[in-house]
Amino acid sequence: MDIRGHAARAAALLLAVLFSACSGTAAPSNATTASPVLSAPATASTAKPAEAIATPRPMDLVGKFSLSPTHGPLGSAVTASGVGLKPRTTYAITWTSVKGSWKLSEDRSQFLGRAFAPIYVPMASVTTDALGAFTTSFSVPTEDFGFQHDVLVMDAQSVIRNKSAFDVDLQVSISPTSGPVGTPITIQAKGLGWRPYQGSWLVAYDDRFTGLLSGVTTQGMARGVIPAAGGVGTHVVTVLGGDLTFMYLNVRQGPFPDRPEFRIPFTITDGPPVLPAPFEQQRAAVLPGTTAASGLSVSPASGIVGSRATLAGKALPANRDVVLTYLTQVGNRVGGTGFGASSRPLGTVRTDASGSFSWDFSVPDDLGGAHTIVAKAGDEVVGQTQFTIQPNAFPLSVGRGPSGTETKVHLKGVGWTETANTYMVTVDNGYLGYVCGFNSAGDVEMTLPISGDRGWHFIDMYPGIYKGKETQPINYRMPQLSYARDHPGEILPAFHFAFYVE
Repeated sequence: MDIRGHAARAAALLLAVLFSACSGTAAPSNATTASPVLSAPATASTAKPAEAIATPRPMDLVGKFSLSPTHGPLGSAVTASGVGLKPRTTYAITWTSVKGSWKLSEDRSQFLGRAFAPIYVPMASVTTDALGAFTTSFSVPTEDFGFQHDVLVMDAQSVIRNKSAFDVDLQVSISPTSGPVGTPITIQAKGLGWRPYQGSWLVAYDDRFTGLLSGVTTQGMARGVIPAAGGVGTHVVTVLGGDLTFMYLNVRQGPFPDRPEFRIPFTITDGPPVLPAPFEQQRAAVLPGTTAASGLSVSPASGIVGSRATLAGKALPANRDVVLTYLTQVGNRVGGTGFGASSRPLGTVRTDASGSFSWDFSVPDDLGGAHTIVAKAGDEVVGQTQFTIQPNAFPLSVGRGPSGTETKVHLKGVGWTETANTYMVTVDNGYLGYVCGFNSAGDVEMTLPISGDRGWHFIDMYPGIYKGKETQPINYRMPQLSYARDHPGEILPAFHFAFYVE
């Protein structure tokens, strides 16, 4: 469950807090009760509450408010204490956070950056004693952004009467910690930040830059998978922060010396290699078909170049020839001539007496992404639908050979938007560069000389962000290891290859 779970429970809690404070009725059962001394702690909040209903009003400071401890990992138990507040008054203890999103242009082709909207999470209801004091407890959410969060004391009118801060400690782990060459190493980060110099965390393997972990839309949670590359023995996965493309290596001398650093060993053991899955298992899931009582529908709604799909028309003009076309983009971003939309023929069908047809077609060899399919009877548009061409990879041209052997990597269906037109390439977890499929209508061919010691070597291709308007952090043209849950724009797969040096 995430921080937005249990919405009904949280809303009911907040409403009860406000109602009891205004009406003078009994406080909720988990609130503290009036007493001439500090009251006993309330029951700790273990469920992750939802966004609060009311937005806090500006602070009007009353009394003192403290937390113990003041930092810890997600899920930490925290004691909250207040003194000098209004006696026998109910307050809401409220956790502050944000909800992140990627910003794209209206047509979703341009990357504009990231946005964070504030959310307010009721954690506990308390009622002060006769001296205006209280003590209660709550649990930090188990999934949320890291670093500083304000914890508010809010009255029935949503005025902030006091606040304190809790710092969520970033945690990074790998699993497993040993295995034969090729073992998928899952890198898990909990509590990535959202402010500058808190949200861009970078991975290196054996001191070679590998890629980016991001948690913009996953509430600060990130997950990436890389292969165990190299010989038998100890290898090191490093995770450091860095807003200017690469890792900030001497952070202890910088303006944010408290930023954590992670260096985690992985041991490659003897044993059969773990090789990448077949490419049909690496592709993105096929989207289900569309249905329409009239006009056009398609099933499935996505596929790779050369796969088959079926267009169906209903309630169209009867006994008419219908011309089918699809829209695509032609050009590039760097050649100077620009790019633009283009219509391509798909086929011609004839409707029956009821205005229906069913027509199988082969997915065009073209750019990846969403393509609008248009049906016209004469000059009249009588229907349209959308089909998504998904990226696909082919086996290496050469899969083994002596050090220095050249092999070709081939993809089709690479997209054209700023979040889909490039794939970033690593070899043995070291970032090599990127490929672009826009100018070549989604077709990518790359030649690599594979060198190194005898044994298995790994080529990995990850989605990323080609360019955009955002200037901090600079996360362009780098492998986004957390693409599966947090990539802006399209749903894209990564592709994994293995080569044996003899």
